[in-house]
Amino acid sequence: MYPEQPQQQPQLSSEPIPANYLDQISAPAGKSGPSNKLFFGVIIGGAILVIIAVLLLMSSGGGGKQISVERLSLRLQNLQSISKDSHKNIKSTQLRALNSRLTTQLTDINREIAAPLASAGITAKTIDKKTSSQEAKLKTDIMAALDDSRLNATFDRDYSREMSFQMENTAILMDSIFKSTKSKSLKDFLSKSYPDFSALQKEFASYSSASR
Repeated sequence: MYPEQPQQQPQLSSEPIPANYLDQISAPAGKSGPSNKLFFGVIIGGAILVIIAVLLLMSSGGGGKQISVERLSLRLQNLQSISKDSHKNIKSTQLRALNSRLTTQLTDINREIAAPLASAGITAKTIDKKTSSQEAKLKTDIMAALDDSRLNATFDRDYSREMSFQMENTAILMDSIFKSTKSKSLKDFLSKSYPDFSALQKEFASYSSASR
């Protein structure tokens, strides 16, 4: 599906050590001038920056990737629930057919992602509470907006637009995870699921554009 991108390791540049470095550090304390103080200040400051950079790299590593996978799992479940619950309100025959395919596709995707999640040690109990709360709120907001659309007789137009938007964001998330993960099972899952999901998103986008 995607060419794997080589992982780039951070490169730390280093200045050449001055020829008189040993003379500088062995000079009597009373004779150290402003240039020596500046030199040591630069060295100390550089060391601090390197330490900060390493800490940032570590903090943006596995934890962030795990949360992305958790978010994808929750997003796919919520999209399946939204498509299933919304089907009865769709009037257009074309959109109903699209939505039926989406519900079926998401049912398969959510079944197939179970193994990669288990391999990564992700369960309903281990998912980050903040991520879970954010995704639950997103689903609640979408359903509330769609209910207003139903009352205003604009459901088909608004539903196709909203689902196209949410599916596009989900496809972007899938692509991002594929490029960053080292898990073979997750890569295999995404390689299989992404093409059909992305293609169906484009069909929703085309329907939404035509119905404006």
